[in-house]
Amino acid sequence: MIPFSVLDLSPITEGSDAAQSFRNTLDLARHAEAWGYNRYWLAEHHGMPGIASAATAVLIAHVAGGTRSIRVGAGGIMLPNHSPLVIAEQFGTLESLYPGRIDLGLGRAPGSDQATARALRRNLMSDADEFPRDVVELMDFLSREPRQVVRAVPGTGLEVPIWILGSSLFGAQLAAMLGLPYAFASHFAPAQMMQAIELYRASFKPSARLATPYVMLGFNVFAADTDEEAAVRATSMQQAFVNLRSGRPARLPPPRPGYAQDVGPAEQALLASVLPCSAIGAPDTVHAKLKAFIERTGADELMITSQMFDHAARLRSYEIAAKVRQTLDFKDAA
Repeated sequence: MIPFSVLDLSPITEGSDAAQSFRNTLDLARHAEAWGYNRYWLAEHHGMPGIASAATAVLIAHVAGGTRSIRVGAGGIMLPNHSPLVIAEQFGTLESLYPGRIDLGLGRAPGSDQATARALRRNLMSDADEFPRDVVELMDFLSREPRQVVRAVPGTGLEVPIWILGSSLFGAQLAAMLGLPYAFASHFAPAQMMQAIELYRASFKPSARLATPYVMLGFNVFAADTDEEAAVRATSMQQAFVNLRSGRPARLPPPRPGYAQDVGPAEQALLASVLPCSAIGAPDTVHAKLKAFIERTGADELMITSQMFDHAARLRSYEIAAKVRQTLDFKDAA
């Protein structure tokens, strides 16, 4: 049975605040654990009014401390924002506190705009280009026999599982070269998904960390008891994408029935380009979409995201997705 996992941006909804977002995140994580989800990932974003997970390692500790068995990690840490040593120490601390449960996904985007990136003390001209070197340095800090004089304490020898995240061919090439698992952001940037998967699998070099290629794909699920309700629930995320790409990032708005039909051609084209890897509907509709997606991609694991305004509705969406997963046997996923 293909594993399903959760990507939670810890959304801040209109009329709410980060404190409530964190309570919702922990509640969702506990439900996800009970429903059989494999991992629970949180993502680093900065300066985003609608995303509360900027201090990603801190929030990972909050979730791991409030759950028992589900893997908890970063999807991801934007490594150009940080020293590899600092990340090794942070995730060495997390692994020491919650052994065998921590994942470290790494991305090379800043997770912010340029003004916010400058506030993070980033070198905008070179850091992203140094991403492969930083990944190798971080892996060395976490290895059993580091080559470097400096030691990550805690961190050295803990070998926290590292993933490469990406939305282009660059990450696929790097993950294949280093023999690491690869997570593609098809939930919002699907254009190069199939090409990236094929490149990763064809170029993969086995490593001490991973013997064979392993692909996890992001996928949006907006599930409800009826297709009509699900379509309305999905409009919060649709509005958020249009606002973000239009330079107006904001808190996650409440649903607007008929939103996708009411916006102009440019907005409709944007939504069509960024959200095709989505299942919006009742359980049977979600089953059909997920089955077709798995058959098309051969994904080893899906990372399900569901940005809904109402927390109870979001819980219901993940519950439906978990039940649908039980009906997707190996024959379906072949």
